[in-house]
Amino acid sequence: MAEPKMPHLGHNCHLCYLINIDFHKYNLEDYKELVKDPAVICRACARTAASERNLCEPEPLDNQ
Repeated sequence: MAEPKMPHLGHNCHLCYLINIDFHKYNLEDYKELVKDPAVICRACARTAASERNLCEPEPLDNQ
């Protein structure tokens, strides 16, 4: 089976990809760490995360 082509660099660490491969079902504690104390929101899917590296189009939640 061919490796899936990522739409952009780092997408394999983004929540939209991780949810799509059921990461949260098999790695719940690791997933919780990614979303605990969210600091950024994704403009594409509206998921929140602790780090911008886990979102496709991150924007700070606190726009101050």
